[in-house]
Amino acid sequence: MSKHYRIGLIVPSSNTTMETEIPMMLQWRMKQIQEETFTFHSSRMRMMHVNPEELKAMDVESDRCAVELSDARCDVLAYACLVAIMCQGPGYHKTSEERLSKRTVENGGAAPVISSAGALVDGIHTIGAKKIALIAPYMKPLTNTVIEYITSSDIEVTDSISLEIPDNLEVGRQDPMNLLEIVKRLDHSQADAVVLSACVQMPSLAAIQKVEDQIGKPVLSAATSTVYKILKTLNLKAVVPNAGHLLSGKY
Repeated sequence: MSKHYRIGLIVPSSNTTMETEIPMMLQWRMKQIQEETFTFHSSRMRMMHVNPEELKAMDVESDRCAVELSDARCDVLAYACLVAIMCQGPGYHKTSEERLSKRTVENGGAAPVISSAGALVDGIHTIGAKKIALIAPYMKPLTNTVIEYITSSDIEVTDSISLEIPDNLEVGRQDPMNLLEIVKRLDHSQADAVVLSACVQMPSLAAIQKVEDQIGKPVLSAATSTVYKILKTLNLKAVVPNAGHLLSGKY
């Protein structure tokens, strides 16, 4: 008999990628590991434009989302907006995860809470990377905020590309295969690994393995890091086929 897991997703209202790439990776996994099944359950926070004001206002709604998802007795909750966490200052992912987990306990549906922000930092550390280069869809000031947050976690960012797309819906419409060309403009010569999408809204899954094979270095994203953390939190082997080095099963 297969073991069933409920995955709760806390997502911005305009996010269309989290509920695409996270389930896709776990569906790929289910084809290989027949004794596990996953379902996905979302609660949304209002946000249309990726700017500090909307991001901070949106984060306040995450408490409500955690309570709603705990009504469904999810096994783990994933807060899926990297920059909403990172714009609150270094280390905020720990504060957020602890607070939201407490909300689930108070509601009688205790569940561990992870964040894509914390997952990305942890994912980089997990593969042993000290230096990274990254691609982000944000305006440059927000990309700099992300870089500062990552740097505060003892990771050096050697180069970055900002696609400067302020509309979150437009971010979700990007063709992930464009990243095969965009990464050619990224100087990753000094980097140990590449973050192909420092944003769970910018699609990259279809390109992760291809870019990794192309550049010969580990490639990860906010989304692959989130899946890694989900699996580890559930005490499952962190392996997903064709999803890059972090999910190769090595870790």
